[in-house]
Amino acid sequence: MKFLASVIISALLSYALGLFLPWWSVMIVGLLVGYFIPQKRFFSLLAVFLGVSFFWGLFAFYISNANDHILASRVAELVIKKNYPILLMLTTALIGGISAGMAAFTGRSLAILLKKQ
Repeated sequence: MKFLASVIISALLSYALGLFLPWWSVMIVGLLVGYFIPQKRFFSLLAVFLGVSFFWGLFAFYISNANDHILASRVAELVIKKNYPILLMLTTALIGGISAGMAAFTGRSLAILLKKQ
């Protein structure tokens, strides 16, 4: 139950903080979820990774779909040298998920460290 709660909370907090803060606010989300929801470090990392990746992937698809993937196709052509806008969206989701997941691992480690002292 904690795992599913972590996934949902991380996705919702990513959306809420993303409205006002830069892209790295997902690391704040990961740190908070990892610190305050007690579970093993790997499960904390995995839950936040899945939540943020899912949100970023859907959000990137939503934004790209609004203009028929024209901008995503052009950026994909520049960045990955292929005209695959979906691959660009998956890369975006992967970057957000890894960033937030590592922050969740750090937050969980910090909670364990402070609990021992």
